[in-house]
Amino acid sequence: MSLYVDIEKKLGSFFLKTKFEVGNKTLALLGASGCGKSITLKCIAGIEKPDRGKIILDGVTLFDSEKRINLTPQKRRTGLMLQNYALFPNMTVLQNIAAGAKRESDKNRRKELVEGVVAGFGLEKLTKHFPHQLSGGEQQRVALARLMVSDPQILLLDEPFSALDSHLRFQLEQELRQVIRRFGKTVLLVSHDRDEVFRLCDEIAVMADGRILETGEKQSVFAKPQTIVGARLTGCKNISPVSRKDSGYVAETWGIPLDIDFLPEQITAVGIRAEDISIQSGRGICCNVMESIENSGSYTLLLEPRQGASGTLAMEMEKEVWKKMPQQEVRISFSKEKVLLLRDA
Repeated sequence: MSLYVDIEKKLGSFFLKTKFEVGNKTLALLGASGCGKSITLKCIAGIEKPDRGKIILDGVTLFDSEKRINLTPQKRRTGLMLQNYALFPNMTVLQNIAAGAKRESDKNRRKELVEGVVAGFGLEKLTKHFPHQLSGGEQQRVALARLMVSDPQILLLDEPFSALDSHLRFQLEQELRQVIRRFGKTVLLVSHDRDEVFRLCDEIAVMADGRILETGEKQSVFAKPQTIVGARLTGCKNISPVSRKDSGYVAETWGIPLDIDFLPEQITAVGIRAEDISIQSGRGICCNVMESIENSGSYTLLLEPRQGASGTLAMEMEKEVWKKMPQQEVRISFSKEKVLLLRDA
Protein backbone atom coordinates (compact mmCIF):
# COMPACT_ATOMS: atom_id res chain seq x y z
CA MET A 1 0.00 0.00 0.00
CA SER A 2 1.29 3.47 -0.84
CA LEU A 3 0.12 7.01 -1.45
CA TYR A 4 1.87 9.54 -3.67
CA VAL A 5 0.73 13.18 -3.61
CA ASP A 6 2.15 16.06 -5.64
CA ILE A 7 -0.46 18.80 -6.03
CA GLU A 8 -1.00 22.54 -6.25
CA LYS A 9 -4.17 24.48 -5.55
CA LYS A 10 -4.88 28.19 -5.19
CA LEU A 11 -7.65 29.32 -2.87
CA GLY A 12 -7.85 33.12 -2.88
CA SER A 13 -4.54 34.35 -1.51
CA PHE A 14 -3.64 30.90 -0.15
CA PHE A 15 -1.50 28.61 -2.28
CA LEU A 16 -1.19 24.91 -1.52
CA LYS A 17 1.87 23.25 -2.99
CA THR A 18 2.47 19.95 -1.28
CA LYS A 19 4.39 16.81 -2.15
CA PHE A 20 4.85 13.65 -0.10
CA GLU A 21 4.76 9.86 -0.24
CA VAL A 22 3.82 7.34 2.44
CA GLY A 23 3.69 3.57 2.49
CA ASN A 24 1.75 1.20 4.69
CA LYS A 25 2.02 3.45 7.75
CA THR A 26 0.21 6.17 9.65
CA LEU A 27 1.41 9.62 8.60
CA ALA A 28 0.50 12.79 10.48
CA LEU A 29 0.19 16.15 8.80
CA LEU A 30 1.22 18.31 11.74
CA GLY A 31 0.65 22.02 11.49
CA ALA A 32 -1.19 25.07 12.78
CA SER A 33 -4.75 25.88 11.74
CA GLY A 34 -5.00 27.20 8.19
CA CYS A 35 -1.74 25.66 6.93
CA GLY A 36 -3.44 23.43 4.32
CA LYS A 37 -3.81 20.11 6.15
CA SER A 38 -7.56 19.66 5.69
CA ILE A 39 -7.62 20.83 2.07
CA THR A 40 -4.91 18.24 1.32
CA LEU A 41 -7.17 15.47 2.65
CA LYS A 42 -10.13 16.79 0.65
CA CYS A 43 -8.05 16.80 -2.53
CA ILE A 44 -7.08 13.16 -1.93
CA ALA A 45 -10.70 12.21 -1.25
CA GLY A 46 -11.92 13.99 -4.40
CA ILE A 47 -14.03 16.60 -2.60
CA GLU A 48 -11.69 19.34 -3.84
CA LYS A 49 -9.95 19.35 -7.22
CA PRO A 50 -6.29 20.44 -7.37
CA ASP A 51 -5.24 22.88 -10.08
CA ARG A 52 -2.26 20.73 -11.00
CA GLY A 53 -0.49 17.54 -10.07
CA LYS A 54 -0.95 13.85 -9.35
CA ILE A 55 -2.48 11.66 -6.67
CA ILE A 56 -1.74 7.92 -6.90
CA LEU A 57 -3.02 5.33 -4.42
CA ASP A 58 -1.65 1.80 -4.58
CA GLY A 59 -0.79 2.19 -8.26
CA VAL A 60 -4.21 3.61 -9.18
CA THR A 61 -4.21 7.20 -10.43
CA LEU A 62 -6.91 9.14 -8.61
CA PHE A 63 -5.95 12.47 -10.14
CA ASP A 64 -3.62 13.58 -12.92
CA SER A 65 -4.03 17.05 -14.35
CA GLU A 66 -1.91 16.31 -17.45
CA LYS A 67 -3.82 13.13 -18.31
CA ARG A 68 -7.13 14.71 -17.26
CA ILE A 69 -7.88 11.96 -14.78
CA ASN A 70 -10.12 12.91 -11.86
CA LEU A 71 -11.92 9.95 -10.30
CA THR A 72 -15.11 10.66 -8.39
CA PRO A 73 -15.02 10.32 -4.58
CA GLN A 74 -17.08 7.12 -4.88
CA LYS A 75 -14.47 5.51 -7.15
CA ARG A 76 -11.50 6.52 -5.02
CA ARG A 77 -12.39 4.27 -2.06
CA THR A 78 -11.01 6.78 0.42
CA GLY A 79 -12.42 6.86 3.94
CA LEU A 80 -12.56 10.52 4.95
CA MET A 81 -13.73 11.47 8.45
CA LEU A 82 -14.33 15.19 8.84
CA GLN A 83 -14.04 17.12 12.09
CA ASN A 84 -17.81 17.23 12.65
CA TYR A 85 -18.20 13.57 11.55
CA ALA A 86 -20.83 14.54 8.90
CA LEU A 87 -23.44 12.01 10.04
CA PHE A 88 -26.81 12.22 8.31
CA PRO A 89 -29.07 13.88 10.94
CA ASN A 90 -32.30 12.34 9.60
CA MET A 91 -30.92 8.78 9.67
CA THR A 92 -30.54 6.39 12.58
CA VAL A 93 -27.17 4.95 13.57
CA LEU A 94 -27.96 1.78 11.64
CA GLN A 95 -29.01 3.73 8.54
CA ASN A 96 -25.88 5.91 8.72
CA ILE A 97 -23.64 2.86 8.82
CA ALA A 98 -25.60 1.10 6.08
CA ALA A 99 -25.09 4.18 3.87
CA GLY A 100 -21.40 3.36 3.87
CA ALA A 101 -22.04 -0.15 2.51
CA LYS A 102 -23.73 0.89 -0.74
CA ARG A 103 -20.81 -0.38 -2.78
CA GLU A 104 -21.82 -3.96 -1.91
CA SER A 105 -24.57 -4.94 -4.40
CA ASP A 106 -25.60 -8.19 -2.69
CA LYS A 107 -28.30 -7.37 -0.16
CA ASN A 108 -27.54 -10.26 2.19
CA ARG A 109 -23.82 -9.60 2.10
CA ARG A 110 -24.44 -5.90 2.77
CA LYS A 111 -26.53 -6.78 5.82
CA GLU A 112 -23.78 -9.05 7.13
CA LEU A 113 -21.17 -6.31 6.70
CA VAL A 114 -23.28 -3.75 8.56
CA GLU A 115 -24.09 -6.13 11.41
CA GLY A 116 -20.44 -7.10 11.73
CA VAL A 117 -19.29 -3.48 11.93
CA VAL A 118 -22.05 -2.57 14.40
CA ALA A 119 -20.91 -5.39 16.67
CA GLY A 120 -17.23 -4.58 16.17
CA PHE A 121 -17.73 -1.00 17.34
CA GLY A 122 -20.09 -1.95 20.18
CA LEU A 123 -23.05 -0.01 18.76
CA GLU A 124 -25.77 -2.66 19.14
CA LYS A 125 -27.72 -0.64 21.74
CA LEU A 126 -27.58 2.55 19.68
CA THR A 127 -28.78 1.39 16.26
CA LYS A 128 -32.15 3.16 16.55
CA HIS A 129 -30.73 6.42 17.87
CA PHE A 130 -30.32 9.56 15.75
CA PRO A 131 -27.04 11.55 15.75
CA HIS A 132 -28.41 14.30 18.02
CA GLN A 133 -29.10 11.65 20.67
CA LEU A 134 -25.46 10.54 20.76
CA SER A 135 -22.49 11.81 22.74
CA GLY A 136 -19.45 13.12 20.91
CA GLY A 137 -17.61 9.86 21.46
CA GLU A 138 -20.55 7.82 20.18
CA GLN A 139 -20.80 10.01 17.08
CA GLN A 140 -17.12 9.42 16.37
CA ARG A 141 -17.60 5.67 16.76
CA VAL A 142 -20.51 5.71 14.30
CA ALA A 143 -18.52 7.79 11.81
CA LEU A 144 -15.63 5.33 11.98
CA ALA A 145 -18.00 2.38 11.60
CA ARG A 146 -19.50 3.98 8.48
CA LEU A 147 -16.01 4.41 7.04
CA MET A 148 -14.89 0.88 7.78
CA VAL A 149 -17.99 -0.81 6.35
CA SER A 150 -17.19 0.82 3.00
CA ASP A 151 -13.90 -1.15 2.81
CA PRO A 152 -11.70 1.91 2.11
CA GLN A 153 -8.19 1.63 0.70
CA ILE A 154 -6.98 4.53 2.86
CA LEU A 155 -8.19 6.34 5.98
CA LEU A 156 -8.13 10.14 6.04
CA LEU A 157 -8.77 11.47 9.55
CA ASP A 158 -9.25 15.23 9.92
CA GLU A 159 -8.70 16.33 13.54
CA PRO A 160 -10.59 13.29 14.87
CA PHE A 161 -10.67 14.54 18.47
CA SER A 162 -11.32 18.26 17.96
CA ALA A 163 -15.05 17.95 18.73
CA LEU A 164 -14.50 16.00 21.95
CA ASP A 165 -14.05 17.06 25.56
CA SER A 166 -10.56 16.44 26.90
CA HIS A 167 -11.70 13.73 29.34
CA LEU A 168 -13.02 11.63 26.43
CA ARG A 169 -9.97 11.89 24.24
CA PHE A 170 -7.72 9.34 25.92
CA GLN A 171 -10.27 6.51 25.78
CA LEU A 172 -11.28 7.27 22.19
CA GLU A 173 -7.66 7.63 21.17
CA GLN A 174 -7.08 4.07 22.39
CA GLU A 175 -10.06 2.88 20.33
CA LEU A 176 -8.81 4.70 17.24
CA ARG A 177 -5.37 3.15 17.69
CA GLN A 178 -7.00 -0.29 17.60
CA VAL A 179 -8.98 0.65 14.47
CA ILE A 180 -5.77 1.77 12.76
CA ARG A 181 -4.01 -1.42 13.76
CA ARG A 182 -6.83 -3.61 12.42
CA PHE A 183 -7.06 -1.54 9.23
CA GLY A 184 -3.43 -2.29 8.38
CA LYS A 185 -3.20 0.13 5.45
CA THR A 186 -2.17 3.72 4.84
CA VAL A 187 -3.64 6.28 7.26
CA LEU A 188 -3.35 10.06 7.07
CA LEU A 189 -4.06 11.94 10.29
CA VAL A 190 -4.43 15.72 10.39
CA SER A 191 -3.66 17.33 13.74
CA HIS A 192 -2.06 20.26 15.52
CA ASP A 193 -1.65 18.28 18.77
CA ARG A 194 1.92 17.00 19.02
CA ASP A 195 1.20 14.49 21.80
CA GLU A 196 -1.72 13.00 19.88
CA VAL A 197 0.44 12.72 16.79
CA PHE A 198 3.28 11.05 18.66
CA ARG A 199 1.01 8.43 20.21
CA LEU A 200 -0.90 7.54 17.04
CA CYS A 201 1.47 7.93 14.10
CA ASP A 202 4.59 6.33 12.63
CA GLU A 203 5.75 9.27 10.54
CA ILE A 204 5.27 13.04 10.64
CA ALA A 205 5.10 15.68 7.91
CA VAL A 206 5.51 19.20 9.30
CA MET A 207 3.31 21.61 7.36
CA ALA A 208 3.11 25.42 7.20
CA ASP A 209 1.69 27.92 4.70
CA GLY A 210 0.62 25.23 2.25
CA ARG A 211 4.03 23.52 2.17
CA ILE A 212 5.50 20.44 3.77
CA LEU A 213 8.73 21.56 5.39
CA GLU A 214 10.13 18.26 6.65
CA THR A 215 9.13 14.63 6.99
CA GLY A 216 10.49 11.67 8.87
CA GLU A 217 9.88 9.03 11.50
CA LYS A 218 8.24 10.55 14.54
CA GLN A 219 11.18 9.88 16.84
CA SER A 220 13.64 11.67 14.57
CA VAL A 221 11.34 14.63 13.90
CA PHE A 222 10.76 15.15 17.63
CA ALA A 223 14.38 14.58 18.59
CA LYS A 224 15.96 16.65 15.81
CA PRO A 225 13.50 18.89 13.94
CA GLN A 226 15.14 20.61 10.99
CA THR A 227 13.07 23.81 10.83
CA ILE A 228 11.96 26.56 13.19
CA VAL A 229 8.34 25.63 12.55
CA GLY A 230 9.07 21.96 13.22
CA ALA A 231 10.75 22.80 16.51
CA ARG A 232 7.81 24.91 17.67
CA LEU A 233 5.23 22.32 16.66
CA THR A 234 7.10 19.59 18.52
CA GLY A 235 7.14 21.63 21.72
CA CYS A 236 10.45 23.51 21.78
CA LYS A 237 9.91 26.62 23.93
CA ASN A 238 13.34 28.20 23.45
CA ILE A 239 14.25 29.36 19.94
CA SER A 240 16.71 32.12 19.10
CA PRO A 241 18.44 33.56 16.03
CA VAL A 242 22.09 32.60 15.97
CA SER A 243 25.00 34.76 14.84
CA ARG A 244 28.76 34.51 14.47
CA LYS A 245 30.85 36.61 16.85
CA ASP A 246 34.60 36.92 17.19
CA SER A 247 34.64 34.40 20.00
CA GLY A 248 32.25 31.96 18.32
CA TYR A 249 28.49 31.52 17.92
CA VAL A 250 25.95 33.34 20.07
CA ALA A 251 22.22 32.84 20.67
CA GLU A 252 21.08 36.42 20.13
CA THR A 253 17.83 36.30 22.12
CA TRP A 254 19.65 35.36 25.33
CA GLY A 255 23.10 36.72 24.54
CA ILE A 256 24.77 33.46 25.55
CA PRO A 257 27.66 31.71 23.80
CA LEU A 258 27.10 28.32 22.19
CA ASP A 259 29.54 25.43 22.24
CA ILE A 260 29.26 24.82 18.50
CA ASP A 261 32.19 24.28 16.17
CA PHE A 262 30.52 25.04 12.83
CA LEU A 263 27.10 26.06 11.50
CA PRO A 264 26.02 25.34 7.91
CA GLU A 265 24.99 28.45 6.00
CA GLN A 266 21.28 27.55 5.97
CA ILE A 267 21.08 27.39 9.76
CA THR A 268 19.57 30.63 11.06
CA ALA A 269 18.39 29.69 14.56
CA VAL A 270 18.96 27.35 17.46
CA GLY A 271 16.51 25.67 19.77
CA ILE A 272 16.88 24.30 23.30
CA ARG A 273 14.10 22.24 24.78
CA ALA A 274 13.04 23.28 28.29
CA GLU A 275 13.57 19.76 29.59
CA ASP A 276 17.17 19.70 28.26
CA ILE A 277 18.32 22.53 30.53
CA SER A 278 19.72 21.54 33.92
CA ILE A 279 20.84 23.41 37.04
CA GLN A 280 24.53 23.38 37.87
CA SER A 281 26.03 24.12 41.27
CA GLY A 282 28.79 26.72 41.24
CA ARG A 283 29.19 27.00 37.46
CA GLY A 284 27.27 27.45 34.25
CA ILE A 285 25.26 30.38 32.92
CA CYS A 286 24.00 32.62 35.72
CA CYS A 287 20.28 33.47 35.36
CA ASN A 288 17.71 35.40 37.32
CA VAL A 289 14.46 33.52 37.95
CA MET A 290 11.86 35.92 36.58
CA GLU A 291 8.87 33.68 37.24
CA SER A 292 8.01 30.13 38.28
CA ILE A 293 4.82 28.77 36.71
CA GLU A 294 3.20 25.81 38.41
CA ASN A 295 1.97 22.99 36.16
CA SER A 296 0.19 19.82 37.25
CA GLY A 297 3.42 17.86 37.72
CA SER A 298 6.20 20.40 37.22
CA TYR A 299 7.28 24.02 37.30
CA THR A 300 8.21 26.07 34.27
CA LEU A 301 10.93 28.53 35.22
CA LEU A 302 11.36 31.66 33.13
CA LEU A 303 15.02 32.57 33.31
CA GLU A 304 16.85 35.70 32.20
CA PRO A 305 20.61 35.26 31.65
CA ARG A 306 22.59 37.94 33.44
CA GLN A 307 24.97 38.29 30.53
CA GLY A 308 23.91 39.75 27.21
CA ALA A 309 20.36 40.20 25.96
CA SER A 310 17.11 40.31 27.94
CA GLY A 311 15.25 37.37 26.38
CA THR A 312 13.97 34.64 28.68
CA LEU A 313 14.66 30.91 28.67
CA ALA A 314 12.03 28.39 29.74
CA MET A 315 13.19 25.46 31.86
CA GLU A 316 11.19 22.51 33.19
CA MET A 317 11.71 21.34 36.77
CA GLU A 318 10.03 18.53 38.66
CA LYS A 319 7.64 20.03 41.17
CA GLU A 320 9.11 18.37 44.25
CA VAL A 321 12.68 19.24 43.22
CA TRP A 322 11.92 22.94 42.77
CA LYS A 323 9.94 23.15 46.02
CA LYS A 324 13.09 22.13 47.86
CA MET A 325 15.28 24.75 46.19
CA PRO A 326 13.29 27.87 45.23
CA GLN A 327 15.79 30.65 44.48
CA GLN A 328 16.01 34.00 42.74
CA GLU A 329 19.16 33.00 40.93
CA VAL A 330 20.31 29.72 39.32
CA ARG A 331 23.16 28.53 37.18
CA ILE A 332 22.23 26.42 34.19
CA SER A 333 23.83 24.40 31.43
CA PHE A 334 22.88 22.29 28.42
CA SER A 335 24.95 19.95 26.31
CA LYS A 336 25.80 20.93 22.76
CA GLU A 337 24.34 17.63 21.56
CA LYS A 338 20.93 18.87 22.69
CA VAL A 339 21.08 22.16 20.75
CA LEU A 340 18.73 22.05 17.77
CA LEU A 341 20.15 23.56 14.57
CA LEU A 342 17.24 25.07 12.65
CA ARG A 343 16.60 26.64 9.27
CA ASP A 344 13.78 28.92 8.14
CA ALA A 345 10.72 27.55 6.37
